[in-house]
Parts: sequence; C-alpha cells; structure tokens
Amino acid sequence: MSSSAMASTLPSTSTRYAAIAARDTAFDGVFMVGVRTTGIFCRPGCPARTPKPEHVEYFRAAADALFAGFRPCLRCRPLERADAVPEWVRPLLSELERQPQRRWRDADLREAGYDPVRVRRWFRGQHGVTFHAFQRARRIGRALGTLRQGGGVTQTAYEHGFESLSAFYDAFRGLLATTPARASSARPVHFTRVLTPLGPMLAAAHEEGLALLEFTDRRMLETQLKRLGTRVRGTPVPGSNDVLDRTQEELDVYFTGMLREFSVPLAPAGTPFQQEAWGALRRIPYGETRSYAEQAASIGR
Repeated sequence: MSSSAMASTLPSTSTRYAAIAARDTAFDGVFMVGVRTTGIFCRPGCPARTPKPEHVEYFRAAADALFAGFRPCLRCRPLERADAVPEWVRPLLSELERQPQRRWRDADLREAGYDPVRVRRWFRGQHGVTFHAFQRARRIGRALGTLRQGGGVTQTAYEHGFESLSAFYDAFRGLLATTPARASSARPVHFTRVLTPLGPMLAAAHEEGLALLEFTDRRMLETQLKRLGTRVRGTPVPGSNDVLDRTQEELDVYFTGMLREFSVPLAPAGTPFQQEAWGALRRIPYGETRSYAEQAASIGR
C-alpha cells in the first residue's frame, strides 16, 4: 500500500463492510480484508463471496495481513497491484503464493535469476521489510494462526517450512520473544506501522489500550517490542485492532490541526520511573515545550 493511502483516515467499520459487500473496487488500496474462517485476505473489491461481519478482520496493508497469519486470495491477488508491481517481480510473488513454506536464500534468488539486492529494496519499499524478514514473518504468522486453532507444535513447525523444532523455536524467540506453545495461549499484542508527517512509527496495542508508539528508525525498537510482550504477558503479533485503527485516525486529525486531546485509551508498560516520566510528558500543555531539566524538576527526579 502506498504511503498516501496508509496516511489517509481509514473509513468506518460500516463503510468498510459496505464496500466489500458491494465489491467496490474504489476501495482497493485503502484497506485489506481478512476472513477468519478461511484464513485468506482480499482486496475490498474481490469477487469472492462476501463473508459475515463477525468473520472479518481489517488491515491497512497486505504485509499486516500476511504477518497476522492470513494468506493472499488467489482470485483478487492482493499482493499484485498492476500500478505498483513491476513485471520482473511477478514470478517471484507467484512462487511465494504457490510455496508459502519455502525459505528463499540469496543463493536461491540468484539461481532463479533475481538480484537479491534489488529484491530486498523492492520489498522494503513496498511492504516496509526486507524480503527475508517478509518470508520469516509470514511463515511465523501462518504458524501462529495454526497454533491458535489447536494445531500441534511439531506438526505446525514442519508444515510451515521449518527444518527442525529447534529452528521453529529459535524463529519464534527471535521475532516474538516467546515460544510456540506459549504463543498459542498468550493474549495478542498487535503491532503495525503508522504513518505521520514526521515519519513512520510503530504502534502496539492490546485490548486495554495503546502500549507503544515509537518512530521506526529508533534503535532497539525490536527490543522494546519484545520487552513489552514480557511485561504485559502477551505475544507481539503483526496486525491491527480497534485501538490501533483509532490511533491512526486520531493522529491523522491531529496533524491537520483539528485535534488537541486524544481519546485513545493508553496502557503503557514500564517501570515506576518510566510511568512517572510519561505522565509528566502528558501534562505539557498543547503548543508548549519543556527542556529535560524542566521535566526533571517537574517530577523531582
């Protein structure tokens, strides 16, 4: 999805569902539709049968749907936008759909006639992650979906292209800071990219509220995400939820100058000192700035 599309305010839930019920192609590129009963995600204008509202999950971008464990529809092909996908990458996307469990290494790409650097750059520009990260997160997302539906750890590992249980556990620990068995029962902490005029940010939230909002170029961001999962006893999962949708909507309005106070529920997870410092930041009046020294004085620390 393009930056301009993602930056725009997401339509209301009723508008989104009306769009997919009418197969309105005008909404293609605005959001993606995940169907929980089939595990497939589509464009809003997909000609497939309209799912029931309670079975639908919405995503801002194809990558978010993939990382949440959904696979692309073979009818509307949401990974292949005619205005954005160059001819040279189409065969590779087709192979990814045909063999989602396959792990492509740089040597495999070269053997198939692709330049690994070119592939990496295209995936980073189109989906915000490198090709290898895209593959890894997609496989783990699909595996996590299987686990939540009651699939066994061993069977799931081999079905999703992992050569051994140890590799499966290492991948989960590296990306989600948890193990497959724990992930199947832990509450999800969804995270997604949020675009702002100041640069892209990563937002994470669970059912209680927004727990993280940080610029994506910040060092140690992955560590922050893992630490968040530990503190709230949850599993970070790429995707979206109502809190994250609301966060994007309010940020969009805020940057137009029409919003001064946010209503998004907050659920920050930090040490007592961090909580105190964050509370002091929130008390800074709209339009004012403070130095670090002034902030320290305000909390007496």
